[in-house]
Amino acid sequence: MICRVVERALAASRVTRVIVATDDERIRGAVESAGYEAVMTRDSHGSGTDRLAEVAQRLTDADIIVNIQGDEPLISAATIDRAIEVMARETVIDSSPGVKDAGEKEPAGIVTTFEPIDSIADVLNPDVVKIVLNDRGKALYFSRSPVPYPRDAVRKFGTIEAALRNESGLLCHFRKHTGLYVYRRDVLLQFAIWPCSELEIFESLEQLRALEHGITIRAIQAMTPSIGVDTLEDLERVRAIVDRSETLA
Repeated sequence: MICRVVERALAASRVTRVIVATDDERIRGAVESAGYEAVMTRDSHGSGTDRLAEVAQRLTDADIIVNIQGDEPLISAATIDRAIEVMARETVIDSSPGVKDAGEKEPAGIVTTFEPIDSIADVLNPDVVKIVLNDRGKALYFSRSPVPYPRDAVRKFGTIEAALRNESGLLCHFRKHTGLYVYRRDVLLQFAIWPCSELEIFESLEQLRALEHGITIRAIQAMTPSIGVDTLEDLERVRAIVDRSETLA
């Protein structure tokens, strides 16, 4: 699976180098046997972002660092390129004199992606991380719980599942966060200095550390759907999709 993620990253036109960061010799062996680059990191990192930051310290010629999680084998090259393009614009905004003072736009330190949620099961599944945005695409919160919470509908129907089944229009308010982050290098290195935050530990979501420290996270819709592999069921779904695509090819 990890080599398939590498292939997706290499297919992105804006990606110039792909490195697999791991603390597992088996993963490094598999990646290098396939002809790709891997580096070993410390095994004490609390999150993938902290692991990435260790590698980023050595990449002094890179201003933008992309983090594609190893459980996203279906992520599209178009989504990766789009996220990098948005971060490149954010970097220009951040360096433009007077823009921040004028309050026209708060530049992002991180760009990430989301997809619409089209099933009640995904809303209720704690392995599917939900993202809440404002009308400018700024991430307000991430949670494993169903957020935003439709209070009035739940009061009417008794449970959130019943509310979603009886009011079909509620589903469009939920978005799934997907495993792609694009960082400004300086923000990434600063992130690794901060200790794990209380919310981060509580939800087991590292991006909450960035929000708690005031980092703006911009979120864009993924160009195509993907499936993060968190369970054996997810793995079987992905295998079936890959098998179908290879058969059609």
